[in-house]
Amino acid sequence: MKKHLFHLLFILQAFTTNAQYYLRGEIKDEKNQPLQTVKILLQSNKHFYFTDHFGGFGITTNALFDTISISIDGYEAKMMKVKCDEWQNINLKILPSNVNSNKPRLISVTKNLDQTSRKRWYIDEETYFQLIENEFVNADKFPNTGFSLNVNKASYSNVRRFINSKSVVPPDAVRTEEMVNYFNLHYREPENEALFRFESQLASCPWDMEKQLLFLNINAKKLNLNMIPPGNFVFLIDASGSMDKPNSLPLLKAAFQMFVRNLRSIDTVSIVAYGGTVGVWLKPTGGAEKEKIIRSIEELTANGDTNGEAAIMTAYALARSTFKEGSNNRVILATDGDFNRGLTSEKAMDDLITKERQGGIYLTCLGVGRGNLKDSKLATLAKNGNGNYAYLDGINEAEKILMKELTQTFYAVADDVFMNIKFNPDQVKSYRLIGFDNRRDAVADSTIDLEGGEIGSGNSVLAIFEIVPASDNNFKSTTFSTDKLAAIDMRYSLCSDTVHFVMTNSCPVNFSEFKNIDKDLQFATAVTLFGLKIKQSKYMKPVEWHDIEKIAYDSYDPSSYLQTEFLQLIENAEQIYNNTKKRKKIKKD
Repeated sequence: MKKHLFHLLFILQAFTTNAQYYLRGEIKDEKNQPLQTVKILLQSNKHFYFTDHFGGFGITTNALFDTISISIDGYEAKMMKVKCDEWQNINLKILPSNVNSNKPRLISVTKNLDQTSRKRWYIDEETYFQLIENEFVNADKFPNTGFSLNVNKASYSNVRRFINSKSVVPPDAVRTEEMVNYFNLHYREPENEALFRFESQLASCPWDMEKQLLFLNINAKKLNLNMIPPGNFVFLIDASGSMDKPNSLPLLKAAFQMFVRNLRSIDTVSIVAYGGTVGVWLKPTGGAEKEKIIRSIEELTANGDTNGEAAIMTAYALARSTFKEGSNNRVILATDGDFNRGLTSEKAMDDLITKERQGGIYLTCLGVGRGNLKDSKLATLAKNGNGNYAYLDGINEAEKILMKELTQTFYAVADDVFMNIKFNPDQVKSYRLIGFDNRRDAVADSTIDLEGGEIGSGNSVLAIFEIVPASDNNFKSTTFSTDKLAAIDMRYSLCSDTVHFVMTNSCPVNFSEFKNIDKDLQFATAVTLFGLKIKQSKYMKPVEWHDIEKIAYDSYDPSSYLQTEFLQLIENAEQIYNNTKKRKKIKKD
């Protein structure tokens, strides 16, 4: 009898020890609205969990009583004891500093915005942000202007795709600064182990003799390929039905396979695939196992819906679980951006990625496809994910981004980088920043903050201003004024560091005729003119295609395939836009 009683007590004890409880509940804000992707730390096992789209959560635990820590960006963190067989209703208070934090961020700070109305373009099911061009600003009243520095290059290859398809380009698809910086022009290595090198050049303006051009050039240090930190990469690959096109999933598979061949044994790759279902396609695998990774990529097939929300959350969770301190921890999202399940709007994506970017994980977005490209969503994700955005219009672009410019694309030397320039009103009457245009929904709110960008290893970033000289100084005298044209402050953070550094410089009045400045700056001007023309900018005085061609031909580097290709792009665009004008004239007659 005692023996049976002993066994019964043993079984009861074992049952109690191994009992499982299901801790459930929901988390809302003070207005009783559900909060998604709230981070929940279960103290008993030190594992993280997240709320779903409706703020709900369900966690299996062996303990009847436990403690949870709850946190989400912009809200007061909370730690509380819970009984795991009871439903939890939890409300979080918003931090006072977060009242405006989830609004669209500015790329540049401009004044006196006209916000001229313009027809919205629709190209099949593609989406682009409506952009507001920067205005001319009175330097006496508003001497300061700031802008975010980033190395997104998606706009140029996307524009090239339209032109090579003999199609007019949607004006909002043209981001002039991305087109100029696609070429990495005028790179000069920083001296004495400095992180950045700054140069400026003042020149006459080839399309308006009453104005001048001010070129600002920021060069980032090149990382030694043998010394770059290990890469912890999570490939987040869209394998949904919309990717079943030659220029979508097959292109991405070829692109990632090229990337894998450059991996080192110290690098790690994981793959999350989504299409109908979301799952870990390849567990973390060392760079030495290239054939295993390549074979896994090749086995991907396209089918199902596109649940971008669940896919992004899964990829970040995997990146966190494999996080390596001091490594390049990065999610690489490759998609057409056509999310049709879960969160789908730009604002929802903005909020999701803003919450997920905490913790030193960067995001690179690779866009593909045509007819359904969601450029606006990918730009939003990249900006809010502390990362960059490139568009792959073919295998050559994939090779450029993932092989030739690998460190520029995937290895940042600084983030949250932005520049403030203060013009000298004695020298400058008014100025206009070309490109770095803001979204219409961002400029509508003057309380929105300026947000910095990421700069990768070996990148050259060019910013160009049109300036109107003060009436008593046209910069053309042989004896330059000792006064400076402008003062520069560039703020940045080192990667995975919240400390901000400031680099100060000044712009001398080093005027030169346009024909005498560096060829790279001349070529950048040709690209700028090209962008402004196809953007149909209201700030363009009548400039003919042959004017753009002449500047490009006189300044291009014949040894550069990309610069040579640009010359052909001008010719192709000229035929498209001239034919469009002829058709409109015939229709009018």
